[in-house]
Amino acid sequence: MHTSHSHGEASTRDMYLAARSKGLTIIGFSEHSPRPETHSYPTDYQEKLREGIPAYVREVSALARSAEESGVEVLLGIEADYIPMREDFTVSFLRNYPFAYVIGGLHFQGEWGFDRSADDWMPLSGTERAKIYVRYYEDMIRMCKSRLFDIVAHPDLVKIFSIADFRDWIAEESSFSLVRDALIAMRDNGLLMEVSSAGLRKPCKEIYPGPRIMSLAAELGLSISFASDAHCINTPAYAFPELAAYAASFGYRESAVPRNRELRFFPFSSPGKP
Repeated sequence: MHTSHSHGEASTRDMYLAARSKGLTIIGFSEHSPRPETHSYPTDYQEKLREGIPAYVREVSALARSAEESGVEVLLGIEADYIPMREDFTVSFLRNYPFAYVIGGLHFQGEWGFDRSADDWMPLSGTERAKIYVRYYEDMIRMCKSRLFDIVAHPDLVKIFSIADFRDWIAEESSFSLVRDALIAMRDNGLLMEVSSAGLRKPCKEIYPGPRIMSLAAELGLSISFASDAHCINTPAYAFPELAAYAASFGYRESAVPRNRELRFFPFSSPGKP
């Protein structure tokens, strides 16, 4: 869940109440983290976020203390961008706060935030797009091997504005082999793969990750964690029953919640129901 400390629409408390209204008893906040100044979108929230992170940590920590009395667990998490060759920036930031888990996100190719606008993708040829997909999964392997993260966010976000080309690309043997290498790096370095309903609300109109990656993840024995990437009070736990049914169709029977590098697994009550 993201909040008004970044580009979310609601306060930490309002997002907490929205999650509680869905019946959740474990609620994870995962605000965006600051990035190096070289990596920004044309319209960005970074200045506000840098100033707001201490307040975010205080507010979520206070919610956690008060929620505990009701038997509800609130987790202070963060979604940190992985930027190759700038791991030092991430390490320096993370050591300042007691995050229960860290989600690793890939949103940049070089200094380009590739998930901002479909217009950025329009001039790109199929060959150029394929090169971006390759670099994305090469970066994912580096991210997993850095051991800075607990979860890999939306593991095929790069399809957001070019899903047809992405499907053609991943159908190629060499492409699928690269994705396999990324998932093996994820598994072997102890990361969870996020299964996110956010893609259903995006132009790709598909859960992150798509079926080919889900099938491969199940084959490799990769554990999963559910997310909705909520940015407003209407989207905490968005389409979680659909996520459970989707995961179950690939043989999954449980999802995981990390806390301080320890995993807890929760079985689906039945296929199609969380």
